[in-house]
Amino acid sequence: MIHHFEQAFAQCALVAILRGITPNEAVAVGDALVEAGFRIIEVPLNSPDPFASISLLARHFSATDVVIGAGTVLDRASVEQVEQAGGKLIISPNCNPAVITEAAARELIAVPGIATPTEALAALDAGAAALKLFPAEAASPAVLKAMRAVLPSGTRILPVGGITPESIAAWRAAGAAGFGLGSGLYRPGISIGEVRASATRFIAASRGD
Repeated sequence: MIHHFEQAFAQCALVAILRGITPNEAVAVGDALVEAGFRIIEVPLNSPDPFASISLLARHFSATDVVIGAGTVLDRASVEQVEQAGGKLIISPNCNPAVITEAAARELIAVPGIATPTEALAALDAGAAALKLFPAEAASPAVLKAMRAVLPSGTRILPVGGITPESIAAWRAAGAAGFGLGSGLYRPGISIGEVRASATRFIAASRGD
């Protein structure tokens, strides 16, 4: 699992957060994102019928290098459900060591939410593969730079919340390894064309174009 995630992350360090997506649109939206260059897709568990969407996406991209997972994973039971649906990625808004260790025990990729160095170090100790700086609106590139100074070298931190194509460069300069992209990329009700256009803008910004 780790190797698969590493490959996907190396190709595109952007996580598409499809909050509110329904199963009947999941594959079409997923295709638009992957065509634009995304390789990591998250379905938050507070979306309608999230495990169905995860299952559909996991099956659809099973023969590819695309990684499918869940967001807003708050307890150990949900980790098992994500795995049963075919998801490989466990993303949370908080740092819950029980969720992280459960994911690691199942050889899934844990990316917990953190807001302080204390949470970040606890998450790494529990087996987190990367850290989600959330909400990024409450932090800044300066906060990220200061945090990275006390964390182990190579720690991957992904700001999530309010990220725009225009703000990516400043976060990158502060040491962001990647980003989670939510409503700026996908919102329920927008067209596939809008998803594709937003995805293209974020991909270009992440490459420094």
